[in-house]
Amino acid sequence: MSAFVQFHDITKTFGGVTALSGVSLSLTRGECHGLMGENGAGKSTLGKVLAGIHKPDSGELVIDGQTHAFGSPRDALAAGVAMVHQELAFCPDLSVAENLCLGRYPRRAGGLLLDHVLMKRRAEELLSAIGVALDVSRPMSELSTAQEQLVQIAAAVGTNPQILVFDEPTSSLSATDADALFLLIEDLKKRGLTLIYVSHRMPELFRLCDRMSILRDGRYVGTLKKEEMTHDAVVQMMIGRSVSDYYPRHLETAPGDTVLSVRDLASPGKFSDVTFSVRAGEIVGFAGLVGSGRSEIAQAIFGLDSRATGRVALDGQPLALGSVKASLAAGVGLVPEDRKRQGCVLGMSCQANISMAILDRVRRLAFLLDRPAEISVSSDYFQRLQIKAASLDAPVNSLSGGNQQKVVLAKWLARGGRLLIVDEPTRGVDVGAKAAIHQLIDELARSGMAVILISSELPEVINLSTRILVMREGRIAGELTRAEATQESVLRFMTGIERSAA
Repeated sequence: MSAFVQFHDITKTFGGVTALSGVSLSLTRGECHGLMGENGAGKSTLGKVLAGIHKPDSGELVIDGQTHAFGSPRDALAAGVAMVHQELAFCPDLSVAENLCLGRYPRRAGGLLLDHVLMKRRAEELLSAIGVALDVSRPMSELSTAQEQLVQIAAAVGTNPQILVFDEPTSSLSATDADALFLLIEDLKKRGLTLIYVSHRMPELFRLCDRMSILRDGRYVGTLKKEEMTHDAVVQMMIGRSVSDYYPRHLETAPGDTVLSVRDLASPGKFSDVTFSVRAGEIVGFAGLVGSGRSEIAQAIFGLDSRATGRVALDGQPLALGSVKASLAAGVGLVPEDRKRQGCVLGMSCQANISMAILDRVRRLAFLLDRPAEISVSSDYFQRLQIKAASLDAPVNSLSGGNQQKVVLAKWLARGGRLLIVDEPTRGVDVGAKAAIHQLIDELARSGMAVILISSELPEVINLSTRILVMREGRIAGELTRAEATQESVLRFMTGIERSAA
């Protein structure tokens, strides 16, 4: 079958960092073509070149036999290319309908007035086309991240493209929403659309893609046909080595004294009657469905919930609830689930982000930073975590997702402390970065730190944890030792479904 989309020797650099280097590959009409690689391998950059967001430094893009040099996303749209972005970009104060019709508002009265009735109808039709029902009069700021992602998908599909690029489209979706998206993608393929699917999640790629191309360090490694796609084959091409599940070495040493003690912790409408403890050298995993209260408990312990009640103690000393300052002083750190909104200041440098939690320790006077000390600490953790960036001065928004997550972890490692809460630590990162982060969390426990691990990925929480607490509807539904923890046993507590009698 002849090529429909062709990339010829595409090269793109950002501030001295090579994102793509001489990449050449082709897509056939009507196929779903996967792009796989570690964070920073160039997957998203290649998709953005096709979508007109990035102009390559050199190389050639050919679509249906015609060479294109897109200067903007509008040029790409005119050529039939649309993109569903990983990074959501909306006007939060405008309604869903206004965002969906942005740039093509229907008008009446000779073009003087907006036609809100028609705008609402068009928005509802766009959402209906992907099987989503939302109140389109609501402002975007009221929507969840998953709902925002669905609106973006509707906007892209609504342009009637020939080529559609999906960049990590399920990163914020529940399993139910993701399954609905997969059905939509299969329908789009039947309609003859050519799809590029960028993801780090292999099961999705194996299910959806006819072929898969692998990038490594900005270079094209090779393409696999569907029958050639296996976990080992893909990982070997991605990182040049095999990666097995990391066995946590903190389990080789018995846990120490109790570091965190939580008694009768509650917050109205979020969770209640939460009692547990974490010992030095332990990784206590929290599992549960979305909305079960896992992240809310973490936020309460860190002092972010002014309505929380109960008793929390660190090393036997009472910890004031509702005070982040008190938690920091006591040695509590929190890696939040949304690194972009809560974990980093994206426009600031890696150095500024890493040192953010230790500004009280790198001062010469009450109001002056000790720059050499700040640079020394930031540089140390920058190198120890092998953060891939042009330099310490590179803004965090120029880094891949996995490296952004490493910056957040570096911030709390620099701070030190007795308890670290990590919420979805590997969300949106590839297998290589995931293995490195797992090893890092394990090393923290081995050093004697108490760790709370919150994760929606059951293999992750089962593999890393000393024991697991399972949340359901704002309460701890059960506790499992490492020996008892299986996906089946965790799911039974999560859902409240008992084992059927034999």
